[in-house]
Amino acid sequence: MNEHDQKNRKRYEELADRARQSSIYTYSSFHSPETAGLAYEAAEEREITMWGGAENTERVVVRFGDPKEIGYEEDFPIHILYVRPKQEKFADHLTHRDFLGAILNLGIERDVIGDIIVTERSAYFFVLEEMAEYICSGLERIKHTAVRCSIVEAVPENCLPKLCEENVTVTSPRLDAILAKLYHLSRGEAKKLFDAEKITVNGRLCKNPETILKENSRVSVRGYGKLEYRGEEYTTKKGKTGITIWRYV
Repeated sequence: MNEHDQKNRKRYEELADRARQSSIYTYSSFHSPETAGLAYEAAEEREITMWGGAENTERVVVRFGDPKEIGYEEDFPIHILYVRPKQEKFADHLTHRDFLGAILNLGIERDVIGDIIVTERSAYFFVLEEMAEYICSGLERIKHTAVRCSIVEAVPENCLPKLCEENVTVTSPRLDAILAKLYHLSRGEAKKLFDAEKITVNGRLCKNPETILKENSRVSVRGYGKLEYRGEEYTTKKGKTGITIWRYV
């Protein structure tokens, strides 16, 4: 485990201990699936909940605290910001990188920000509640485009990632074979993704290429995308396996 992961795991242990001792929920900042998965090494599964502000977000906040022991529920400290040009017809074409760079230029750390959903020239940001007002008041321009920033209740359904069903035939139901097929990789290239710790299954870091997925497992592959495994459908005469997956698009 590298120094960055050790630091995050230690922080998770501190948050889990505080939740147990004080009987309150404690929260991390936003993390990638790989980093968030370290929480399972710091606390019991019943003590961990992850949420990024909407269904199917990649970056998440980790909450520590067993709801049965604490005795109540509460919302995650996440706000949604909507950023749009003041004058649409004079706006630049803005990318994910442009929006992220503008917020970081306010002196804000990356872990304050979750996913950014770009829709043409506007965008929705998931941010930690404590920084929402500061960002809204400070974010006035992105590149050459004057913008407005406001807090909203939700991201419109049509802007969120969608699932597309696919039926594919693989040489083996092992995870490395499935990823090789889906992303047009050799088995060796797929294995390197595991070695580079780029894969999580149901929020946990997965290092084993031979993993056999259970139905409804969620898989995230950094740099490639996310999918849900729905199960085996059939076996061909040549011994290959037909599977169904839902891929996020």
